[in-house]
Amino acid sequence: MRLFSMLLQPHTGRRPIRAHEGTVIAPASNQRWASDGLEIPCWNGEAVRVAFAIDTHDREIIAWVATSGGGISGEMIRDMMLDCVERRFDAIRAPQPVQWLADNGSAYTAADTTDFAAALNLVPCFTPVRSPESNGVCEAFVKTLKRDYARVNPRPDAISVLQQIPAWFEDYNEAHPHKGLRMRSPREFIRTQSQPAPWPV
Repeated sequence: MRLFSMLLQPHTGRRPIRAHEGTVIAPASNQRWASDGLEIPCWNGEAVRVAFAIDTHDREIIAWVATSGGGISGEMIRDMMLDCVERRFDAIRAPQPVQWLADNGSAYTAADTTDFAAALNLVPCFTPVRSPESNGVCEAFVKTLKRDYARVNPRPDAISVLQQIPAWFEDYNEAHPHKGLRMRSPREFIRTQSQPAPWPV
């Protein structure tokens, strides 16, 4: 097939840096944010698709997007990236590079998305193909959201789910205990990190 030029053209998609294969949990906040998506089925057969960004140190869900029409688009991911930077730094560009860890979905790997990430001072990196455990912080959150929120609340249709999602994320950030945070919620953990150490007695 090569002799007769019958092979497909090789893939030329850009990857800003190599696949992420190291430790996912960051040693401090705002060093690595991870993003992933999930689908929440409704009782009437509809589905709500959600994408989120989580800090891999303090586990706070910084920003999220949801839709009942089609999939998560690159534009939605870019809006979420900007929302993360604005929420964490009160600016439109991160003051230092922040890793943005995601899978190889087209919304994340699109040239427009990686270029936009660079403009925000985010450094895109990608999990190896067919290796979701490489983004274990996201995988753990997906299980939590499905187990502790979606499965125990009514999901008659997409509109009902979309109306409930903001409260689910707020409760997770404010009140949901996390084993990796010594049974504190993400925001409780963040508050303890920002408090000065007590003076020795």
